[in-house]
Amino acid sequence: MPPPGIPPPFPPMGLPPIRQRPPAMPPMPPGMMPPLLPPMAGPPPIGQVKPLPLSLSDWGQGDWLDLRDLSLACGAQKPPWSEHRAPDGRVYYYNCSSKQSTWEKPDELKSKAELLLSQCPWREYKSDTGKSYYYNSQSKESRWTKPRDLDELEGKGGGSPGSWGAGQPHPRERRQTAPCPRLMLLSGLQGNPPPVGRAGGAASAPGSLCPTPPPAPSLFHTGCLQECSPLHGVPLSTPPSQRSCPAPHSAPSRGWDWSTQEPPPASAPILPWTLAPQQQPVRASNPAQPVWSVPSALPKLSEKKQAFNAYKAQREKEEKEEARLRAKEAKEELQRFLEQHERMSSITRYRKAEQMFGEQEVWAVVPERDRKEIYDDVLFFLAKKEKEHAKQLRKRNIQALKNILDSMSNVSFQTTWSEAQQYLMDNPTFAEDQDLQNMDKEDALICFEEHIRTLEKEEEEEKEKTRLRERRQQRKNREAFQAFLDELHDKGQLHSMSTWMELYPSLSADARFANMLGQPGSTPLDLFKFYVEDLKARFHDEKKIIKDILKDRGFSVEVTTTFEDFAHVISFDKRAATLDTGNIKLTFNSLLEKAEAREREREKEEVRKLRRREAAFKSMLKQAAPALEPGSSWAEVRDRFVSDLAFEQITLESERIRLFRDRVWGRQGRAL
Repeated sequence: MPPPGIPPPFPPMGLPPIRQRPPAMPPMPPGMMPPLLPPMAGPPPIGQVKPLPLSLSDWGQGDWLDLRDLSLACGAQKPPWSEHRAPDGRVYYYNCSSKQSTWEKPDELKSKAELLLSQCPWREYKSDTGKSYYYNSQSKESRWTKPRDLDELEGKGGGSPGSWGAGQPHPRERRQTAPCPRLMLLSGLQGNPPPVGRAGGAASAPGSLCPTPPPAPSLFHTGCLQECSPLHGVPLSTPPSQRSCPAPHSAPSRGWDWSTQEPPPASAPILPWTLAPQQQPVRASNPAQPVWSVPSALPKLSEKKQAFNAYKAQREKEEKEEARLRAKEAKEELQRFLEQHERMSSITRYRKAEQMFGEQEVWAVVPERDRKEIYDDVLFFLAKKEKEHAKQLRKRNIQALKNILDSMSNVSFQTTWSEAQQYLMDNPTFAEDQDLQNMDKEDALICFEEHIRTLEKEEEEEKEKTRLRERRQQRKNREAFQAFLDELHDKGQLHSMSTWMELYPSLSADARFANMLGQPGSTPLDLFKFYVEDLKARFHDEKKIIKDILKDRGFSVEVTTTFEDFAHVISFDKRAATLDTGNIKLTFNSLLEKAEAREREREKEEVRKLRRREAAFKSMLKQAAPALEPGSSWAEVRDRFVSDLAFEQITLESERIRLFRDRVWGRQGRAL
């Protein structure tokens, strides 16, 4: 839990945490120690005593000084504790006997209700936002709601901690609500006023007397004060006519007679008197017309001088503070005046400003040195303000010009700057805007350049979209022509052996062929060639399929095999459905060529065998024994070779005769 004076760390109902307050018993602030000049009470801090009237003309008839609280001046015993107020407005208490100061209210000054509440461990504090919270000094607990124990004690005590006895308001409240009459002090009062030693405010004695107006010579001027300082010890109150008279059975007691030459008690406070400015001497030059008067309660000259010097020092401090505040207010007023004046700018020189405002009070009341410093600050402020205004105006003009250019349909990406200027002058929005016309030309040109670049970018994007559409259409045309070639292939009109010349009449009659004309890229002829090449590229794979079909069917291609027979055999297999007609024809031609090659090889082999047989037969005839005569006939010698192998290998008799004649006739020719 936080110590006393610190609000709870977690306020209820989602309230934000409040900052730490000063402790309930802070140390005595510097400069607040009571004076060490006995027997007088401690002087109040600077600023507690208000300025007093300086002339007799400030007095009015019928204004009275409340003497119920003048027990100290009337010879009553002075209580040890007295209430004072710090410069920050907080109340503290000073003990004249022990010379001690405390923030806590002493028990001697507390009422019965306060004494009863002081026994409760709960204390009420105020946060920085003014919200009340409660702190338990024993359990170190803080809460926002009022504890039940404290509420019950307040009910028993007849009020809240602010109660100050039956029917008695708080002294500070009494001083705040009291009027401000100019007070007159009686010099021959009868009766004993009640004691007022308690700053907390005790109830007045029932035997107090209602004072009567004294004669005029016994008046002391005290001025129109809002409240009395602890130095005076005389709080203001209402006039005597508004006070209640004492009870009849009250025995009046003799008060202090100011007309006597006996000094007042040591505890009597020093009362204020009318004083001229602090430069006045103690004694006036003309004794018959004194400018200030000292009460006869201070018969000694040393005491009068001491009181006068104390009051003079206090007045000097007050006047210095007032002068400082007036100077500060005058400087602030001058600064506001210069900052808000319409003729002031950041380039206005001091001499020109002095010529413009030199006769005005707000200018003349400030010293020249301070005035120049303020003027420099104002110039800096105005320069910053003008710079910010120029920045905002430039931003606004650029945006406005962009909007105008966007709304002008006659401005294209090819529009020049001179043409755009003429268009802008014809535009009513631009012509009516004076700020736009005074716009910086460079900013306007930059804005126009950005707008043209935007239009160029839009134009490029539109062209790109057009190109994409054209390319897409060209691609669709090619795809449509490709589908047309597929249709021709499915019908058997187009195959791997087709030529452009053969299919041109069929191709040119279709609209898909006409759509291909004139567009860039592949031409219809190119697509046709590509299609035929793709079909030819499938030849080897389809040839294998055809061979497998022929092998499964047990069919072989011979020299005498026709294409119709070959295609008829192929068509019975379901694998032939995807085969190209041209590839089937090419495969047949390939197989037929192979058959013809085999036939030619066979014929060559037969020729080679025949030649070997003829050579063997010739060799047989050559090696015949006896040798053949040139005039021999085949019939004569045939029987000699019948059993020979070479004779049997020649099956034809005609070949045998031909070979025999070649042999015989060859020898005859060589013999000749």
